Amino acid sequence: MRYEDLADLPCSITRPLVILGDRWTLLLLKASFAGVRRFNAFQSALGISRSRLQDRLGRLVEHGILDRRQADDGDHIEYRLTRKGHDIYPILMAIRDWGDTYMAPDGPPARYRHHDCTGEAHVTLACDACGAEVTAHDITPEPGPGIIARLTRSADRP
Repeated sequence: MRYEDLADLPCSITRPLVILGDRWTLLLLKASFAGVRRFNAFQSALGISRSRLQDRLGRLVEHGILDRRQADDGDHIEYRLTRKGHDIYPILMAIRDWGDTYMAPDGPPARYRHHDCTGEAHVTLACDACGAEVTAHDITPEPGPGIIARLTRSADRP
């Protein structure tokens, strides 16, 4: 199956991976959250080739994750996170938590502190009904409205 064909699969994990599933895209987003906005600054910070950077930025703009616009001073173009882009932050923090746990033998290389109380920020998976913290052992997947609609459409075709 081609990578682009994955976008048509009825899976809420697979579909985002079509957009976010390579290291350069995630590193671009990490840099965006750190305040990088200009093409040359992304290239300098990441050491990415111009063509690959242009491709990844274009994909993020196309999918509404970054907004490409004229800077306030009018001298250059900037790439700014949209609301959709900001909503990716917990994904990056979950990857960071995992990396700090399993790939940082000397401890975390950075601390992510809450401005108000200086506590550390971590991602927690919780039940929306009772608020309990959950893990994979506590979850039972079941068909959702998206797959039911897709199956219904398939059954209605001659």
